[in-house]
Amino acid sequence: MNDQRNLFLAIALSVAILFGFQWLFPAPQAPAPATQPEAAQSGSTPPVPVPSATDAAPAAPAAAQRSPAETREAALAQSRRIPIRSARLHGSVALKGGRLDDLTLIDYRETPDPASPEIVLLSPNGAPHPYYAEFGWVPADPAVKTPGPEAVWTAAASELKAGGTVVLTWDNGEGLRFVRTFGLDENYMFSVAQRVENYGDKPATLHPYALVSRTGTPKTEGMYILHEGPIGVLEGSLKEISYDDLKTDATVKAKTTGGWIGITDKYWLTALIPDQKAEVTGRFVHQRGDTADRYQVDFTAGPRVVAPGAAEEAGFHLFAGAKLVNLLDGYGEALGIDRFDLAIDFGWFYFLTKPFFYLLRMFHDALGNMGLAIMALTVLIKAAMFPLANKSYVSMSKMKLLQPEVQKLQQRFSEDKVRMQQEMMALYKREKVNPVSGCLPILVQIPIFFALYKVLFVTIEMRHAPFYGWVHDLSAPDPTTVWNLFGLIPWNPDLYLPSFMHIGVWPLIMGITMWLQQKLNPQPADPVQAKMFMFLPILFTFMLGQFAAGLVIYWAWSNSLSILQQWVIMRKAGVKP
Repeated sequence: MNDQRNLFLAIALSVAILFGFQWLFPAPQAPAPATQPEAAQSGSTPPVPVPSATDAAPAAPAAAQRSPAETREAALAQSRRIPIRSARLHGSVALKGGRLDDLTLIDYRETPDPASPEIVLLSPNGAPHPYYAEFGWVPADPAVKTPGPEAVWTAAASELKAGGTVVLTWDNGEGLRFVRTFGLDENYMFSVAQRVENYGDKPATLHPYALVSRTGTPKTEGMYILHEGPIGVLEGSLKEISYDDLKTDATVKAKTTGGWIGITDKYWLTALIPDQKAEVTGRFVHQRGDTADRYQVDFTAGPRVVAPGAAEEAGFHLFAGAKLVNLLDGYGEALGIDRFDLAIDFGWFYFLTKPFFYLLRMFHDALGNMGLAIMALTVLIKAAMFPLANKSYVSMSKMKLLQPEVQKLQQRFSEDKVRMQQEMMALYKREKVNPVSGCLPILVQIPIFFALYKVLFVTIEMRHAPFYGWVHDLSAPDPTTVWNLFGLIPWNPDLYLPSFMHIGVWPLIMGITMWLQQKLNPQPADPVQAKMFMFLPILFTFMLGQFAAGLVIYWAWSNSLSILQQWVIMRKAGVKP
């Protein structure tokens, strides 16, 4: 009996500790973005030497001498631009530097209000938090002039439309003409074709490169279950490097054939994709600027020797947009990108999380509401787990029937623990009850719970998805709170109380269902253990108060289904619920 209690206690406390540690001791938050705008980029030569080998793209730019722009809009106005027009993206290509440094996502807003600003993904140098993609050539001979960040390109079109292209050209005046062609599909994938034409009388050796640069450490979720920061698949393996780790390592590089590299947020991704059959050198780089940290990911390909009268070409793809599973899967298949779907952090239980996601999306398509989809998926999981859960509840019912006999034995042999255990085991054997038979179903359900939790936490389909009543965003905590009687009293307790005191309607419902389910289970004979179990619903209510409403709804609904199932089984077994 004690073994069973200890196992149940270990399972319960493991879950409590897993969430409680995250609640009481959250992962260190990354520093907030610098409040002062980062200085605009200068036109000087990159600060690190560029060898002829293929292991170094230009470094993150040094600060310029001129003052930065005060706003993103002012920074955009500092260069002539080619507008980007598509159904999913607003933005522009800067003619100065030939960069892709201006993108906002039409389908996603900062808040659930459809009139709120579009999500800003990329911003130019000189804006408060520059974040951009750059492409170019590194000369083997530093004396060869290549288009740098101050080079002003000439455009052959007035805009870049979805399904179309725009061609930029720049001439170094010494026999080399550079051509850069941007293309865009109907979603978030850009193609960048680079061409060098040599009309001079000397050969030139150049290395094509592509980079993504981000200035300032963004605010992250700070959750151990979610990676945000530099990411990529190099040498056939996934590499996830946190901002803090990159600050320590400064540079991480690897040669790879194929793969991809980028910087990911919870819902958004900017990723470079080289020719999947070419060997390239990928790098993760950190530099400390005057006022902010700079992070860079880049690829550099092998040398291209451009003979007089000849031309050489190189190309990359750039994904810049929302991390939609179907899009990443589609691009991975169409372009042969190695494990591109791993940009979404489905975690260790990948074999569960991704099928759960597809089921959730299927239910959403059928029911039209993500909250209802969560409840339908819960019913499906409960149905699949029914045989194991049924066995567990039958065992619990038998244990509850034997509870009076167990208490008598505990009172009779209170001074002789060994004898008490022997008598209890004899009782179980006589009544054909296995005291640990209910443990396996619980152990099996733990990875299922965490897999579903992972799906609800990381997938963009949960973001700003409404439910009924007061829940307008299933990815955010329940907006109500008990301390103002759920909105009846006109004051905001969040201004005066710590965040863990925020208890909404759904966390309360979850806590009540957990308490009711606990009452149906056999009560521990040990009074200390009994009090600890009684405290768990209260602890979980406070812990889940700050969790996404979608997860709390799932847990409350799952508890309710378990209560119904356990109540029916107990009635059949002759136990009074």
